[in-house]
Amino acid sequence: MARHEETRTGGRPATTGVIAGRYALSVGNPETPLPQGWRWTPIAEVARLETGHTPSRRHSEYWDGGVPWIGIKDATDNHGRTIHDTYQHASPLGIENSSARLLPPNTVCLSRTASVGYVVVMGRSMATSQDFVNWVCSDALDYRYLKYVLLAERDTFRMFASGTTHQTIYFPEVKAFHIALPPPREQREIADVLGGLDDKIELNRRMSETLESMARALFKSWFVDFDPVRAKEKGRPTALSNGVSGLFPCSFEKSELGPIPGGWNVGSLLSEADLLSGGTPKTDRPDYWGGGIPWASAKDVSQASDSFLLETERTITEAGLSTSATQIIPSSATVVVARGATTGRMVLLGREMAMNQTCYALVSKTGHPFTLNCALRHRIGDLVHAAHGSVFDTITTSTFRNTPFLLPPRPLLDSFEGAVAPLFLRALSSVEESRTLSALRDALLPRLISGAVRVRDR
Repeated sequence: MARHEETRTGGRPATTGVIAGRYALSVGNPETPLPQGWRWTPIAEVARLETGHTPSRRHSEYWDGGVPWIGIKDATDNHGRTIHDTYQHASPLGIENSSARLLPPNTVCLSRTASVGYVVVMGRSMATSQDFVNWVCSDALDYRYLKYVLLAERDTFRMFASGTTHQTIYFPEVKAFHIALPPPREQREIADVLGGLDDKIELNRRMSETLESMARALFKSWFVDFDPVRAKEKGRPTALSNGVSGLFPCSFEKSELGPIPGGWNVGSLLSEADLLSGGTPKTDRPDYWGGGIPWASAKDVSQASDSFLLETERTITEAGLSTSATQIIPSSATVVVARGATTGRMVLLGREMAMNQTCYALVSKTGHPFTLNCALRHRIGDLVHAAHGSVFDTITTSTFRNTPFLLPPRPLLDSFEGAVAPLFLRALSSVEESRTLSALRDALLPRLISGAVRVRDR
């Protein structure tokens, strides 16, 4: 085993109790049988345990520096991924004047309080808050293998945690963590199999982001910056085909939105889209729940990792659908917006589903769903700003009705939809492929890290 620095966590020593996990992680040694060549190993023997700290907020000079600092939001938004940047940055002075430590790339981080069980890996040197336990792995423990064990055991962490206000995994339990450890070569082989799937999923995610960014950039050029109109106004070429270029005017006129291309209109988005809401079947009727119909909520919208929503946390039955205010929302790239709590979060539906009353669905009346999505993303900040409510701000029907939108001529919308629809459909294809790959990874994960399936047996 490669030598590693002394653990810096302090506090009480490791517990002597045993709480067995589901597959490959335990508090204490469960002494359950393992495949030949594997052994239950204290993680502290093969990795250096670290925690983090928050530099004082009273000192502005401790923040907004060049040190990435992992907080809970970084973990919840990037669960299972390697991250290369963070929402907040400390300064070197802040690190020096706190108990936080700058940790090396490939450090594995587990959230242990508030939101327990989220896992990220440092893509470069970073520090973390005290909400994390972190492991700097030696040569005897592949950091990727540790990551996958922690991911597989996410449901187990509830058994390891305690607390009345916030569930927390305390250090006596963390210090007693044991891992089902194969030889280093087999660790790498397991991580390679699972990592290959994750690499493809990450590639698909980046491709989807790029494709959608291209669509939004074109929308901004045509309908926000009015580049073709400005070019024609100054007698310059538009860099568009003659047919498309001819759809743009060569001058501007005044409107309540400011100068807009001549002949274009301003009006309600509801003239272009049907606004649908949903409902919740009775929660005390088990026959209404757990069926084959996805049921979207604002939580699903806010937690969607892609721009297309394909799965929901809960599902309902046909009986549940027929006895509530909800309805099947068509999957033709319908835009769904969270009404409150996570006000203004948006996704496109990638399949038919129902939804509850915390969301609105907007279905294009004119056959321009992706144009509608781009327009709404551009103005969503104004809708959120206009939202109101006694408990939390909520977008209402009147918010949509009273917020003015630019309404270009139909032939131009047809042209834009034709240009961006292939981009969005290719992005949807990538999301669907990633869903299949994720299901395969999730099926393999517990079997590989428990030794139920050996890499050499594949």
